[in-house]
Amino acid sequence: MASNRRKSTEGHQARKRFGQNFLQDPNVIDNIVGSINPQLDDVLVEIGPGLGALTELMLARVNKLQVIELDRDLIPRLNVKFGASGKLTIHQADALSFDYPSLLPSDNQADKQLRIVGNLPYNISTPLIFKLLENAEHIQDMHFMLQKEVVDRLSANVGEKAYGRLSIMVQYDCQVEGLFVVGPGAFSPPPKVDSAIVRLCPHKQADKKTTKNRKLMGQIVTAAFNMRRKTIRNGLKDIASCEQLESVGINPGHRPETIALEHWIALTDLLDASLIANESLNDTE
Repeated sequence: MASNRRKSTEGHQARKRFGQNFLQDPNVIDNIVGSINPQLDDVLVEIGPGLGALTELMLARVNKLQVIELDRDLIPRLNVKFGASGKLTIHQADALSFDYPSLLPSDNQADKQLRIVGNLPYNISTPLIFKLLENAEHIQDMHFMLQKEVVDRLSANVGEKAYGRLSIMVQYDCQVEGLFVVGPGAFSPPPKVDSAIVRLCPHKQADKKTTKNRKLMGQIVTAAFNMRRKTIRNGLKDIASCEQLESVGINPGHRPETIALEHWIALTDLLDASLIANESLNDTE
């Protein structure tokens, strides 16, 4: 079986413009699908199935699998290999602009959510995750193969070197769990970096710490980490005063990587309330 799976990468030239590195190690494939643990009635979606290494094992476990593939040349291969199962629906589309909620059952009486899987090209991984998080209320979980450095940033804790904008904004929406590292030899062609599997589980609404203005929080966090070597006082000098920072428990002399998520939320709500108050004053003038 292992040799058959390795041969499946033959006959198609990986395209650099699509960031293609095809997974071929059968042990890694088994471990990934085992971590996902697909169930028969899952609304399972695979982004970038490629030559179908994960697709094959997931189809054996579910009643239906939907895949999103940008490379038109791969679609006939997928149809030939898996079309007879009657379980596979292929969407030839760009994952960055795809309408993910449209994949849910039209009646959805069981309130099903999407389970999303993908070996993501490194060049689109971060924007794609942010795109998916716009639809977090429709998603049960996501399992992605990413560059290890990206997984380190996603899962970093406050105070760690990798902690930054990506950590804060993704952890705002999700519980993040790095699962295991995958070396370059598991792919054809092998990438120049290590990869890793990450599990993202959107927070249940009742358990989620929220701000009324997520967009503003993103702007504040981005401004702070654009000057991450500076103190918060200097990095946010055009946005927040020292008094405002201190009022929500932020030491103005600290750097942004030392500020926990709850403090970013508190600062956002404070500044949002101030903006609303200023707008109200301007409206009365």
